[in-house]
Amino acid sequence: MTRRLAQVAKKVGVSEATVSRVLNGKPGVSETTRQSVLTALDVLGYERPTQLRGERARLVGLVLPELQNPIFPAFAEVIGGALAQQGLTPVLCTQTTGGVSEADYVELLLQQQVSGVVFAGGLFAQADAPHEHYRLLHDRKVPVVLINASIEDLGFPCVSCDDAVAVEQAWRHLASLGHERIGLVLGPPDHIPSLRKLVAAQTVAAAAGSELPAEHVERALFSLEGGHAATSRLLDRGVTGIICASDPLALGAIRAARRRGLDVPGQVSVVGYDDSAFMNCTEPPLTTVRQPIEAMGRAAVELLTAQIQGAAVQPGELLFEPELVVRGSTAQVPRPRPV
Repeated sequence: MTRRLAQVAKKVGVSEATVSRVLNGKPGVSETTRQSVLTALDVLGYERPTQLRGERARLVGLVLPELQNPIFPAFAEVIGGALAQQGLTPVLCTQTTGGVSEADYVELLLQQQVSGVVFAGGLFAQADAPHEHYRLLHDRKVPVVLINASIEDLGFPCVSCDDAVAVEQAWRHLASLGHERIGLVLGPPDHIPSLRKLVAAQTVAAAAGSELPAEHVERALFSLEGGHAATSRLLDRGVTGIICASDPLALGAIRAARRRGLDVPGQVSVVGYDDSAFMNCTEPPLTTVRQPIEAMGRAAVELLTAQIQGAAVQPGELLFEPELVVRGSTAQVPRPRPV
């Protein structure tokens, strides 16, 4: 017990007597200090005293599908910093192939009595994936915020980048450069943001008096290898402009073109999505559609903390405007040389 008091006191920066007062439910301790002591208990792995176990911990689960795509560490940095400013401690939960599943993480977070959970990408973005663990959070009344897709029947608030605007910006940019054979590299068929991008592309093509042929749309896993394979098929069909649903997919597209001996952007133009870290350092620097990560991450934390504090939060989706960032991977469509 003495060792525990000393560790918690050191972690919080208060006296052992103050920690003892909190653990024994004695008065004379500010609410801020009390919450800091309870959070330190959770972080250090100590069980709360029996009389305090009914309260939620000052921990917030941050569930990500991976860390290889730079967009997810970027979201984690923004959200983690914003949570810390609210006196909340993020618990990072990252899925790995064959490792702990998203549903397993939810069970662990519920055991820790977390104050809330933020999901940035994950199974909720796939219409055909299992969603039972989200319903469990809903039934337990745990505050939840989703990023970049929603589950309509559960009413969780959601923060999203506007996929339709993103595709419109990318498509019109390629069209302004003279590209008429534009293709898409999207995620799996049930991936909701990819479905939105597809509908937007079909709409903008129709508005221009043309159509998007089915053979100009390819599906892939969100990886460089997936982008490479999908783009190889599009190049076989004569596509000269390619819009990708992520930056790693776009890097795979550039690699596929180069393996064919094609110049980017001289013969093939590629547009990514996210503007994740170092996309201005690639060769060529990647033209991409930037998600406003800072604004989206902070909005997600505001929605979560409002729920934690008991405020009514309207279900639905907050849409944030993306921004086209033109760099070196797009150029005027090549013109046939006169005979």
